[in-house]
Amino acid sequence: MANEANQIILTPKEENIIKRYEISKHKNRPTVNDYIPKIFEDFIELHGDRGYSDDKAILTGLARFNGVAVTVIGHVKGKNTNENIEANFGMPHPEGYRKALRQMQQAEKFRRAVISLIDTPGAYCGVAAEERGQGEAIARNLMEMSRLTVPVIAIITGEGASGGALGIAQANKVLMLENATYSVISAKGFASLLWKDPKREKEAIIRQKMTSEDLLGLGVIDGIIPEPPEGAHKDIVLTAAAIKAALEANIAPLLKMSPEEIYNQRYKKFRDIGFFNET
Repeated sequence: MANEANQIILTPKEENIIKRYEISKHKNRPTVNDYIPKIFEDFIELHGDRGYSDDKAILTGLARFNGVAVTVIGHVKGKNTNENIEANFGMPHPEGYRKALRQMQQAEKFRRAVISLIDTPGAYCGVAAEERGQGEAIARNLMEMSRLTVPVIAIITGEGASGGALGIAQANKVLMLENATYSVISAKGFASLLWKDPKREKEAIIRQKMTSEDLLGLGVIDGIIPEPPEGAHKDIVLTAAAIKAALEANIAPLLKMSPEEIYNQRYKKFRDIGFFNET
């Protein structure tokens, strides 16, 4: 890949990576509200963090998965401008993460598995969110999720960017839809910070290795869920069925494990990510 005056020449493989990135952000990509009724039964939404407000960017609730009670948490995106404004374009405030934490703690108390559906460009970084403790809220979720002794499965369905995604993704199993992306920061944010040039977004996409294939190879995720050739929005029913099948395959072994085994498996999973030399 060459880069002169923001002009880049892409290989076929790199063009495919860019295409996957664009599909992950497609305006018609299915949202958590599309998937829930097709995957779960008897969903009941639960609102509020019991401290400040009900953040519409994160949805939480109770449901049944093949008859078994579970807690469902997901980022919310809209299908039109008004819906996106209401959900803050899928960017949660701290009260959204505190709402999610409240439901995870309840799941721990009543021994329910937690299933997270992740699709966010990142947590909201406005002044109000920072004043209410955005960083602390995400950090607390990471700490408390690491302590859960119930199964947690996270599925990246679209964008999985930054701490906004990690705040509900500390899971025993992390799965990705084929055309989803998962990264430490959005590509435009990466280019803006590293090169002071957001126009180098495509180059950032390539360098970040944010596709499902890259992340499976690096051991960051545990599995890839197939999509229709042109993306999940081309066949929501088929994609939801694929997600349900992946959940069935991954939750069954976890439900047979003891609380201590669940805790240890999650701890080992994250400790084993990456490579280092010890001197």
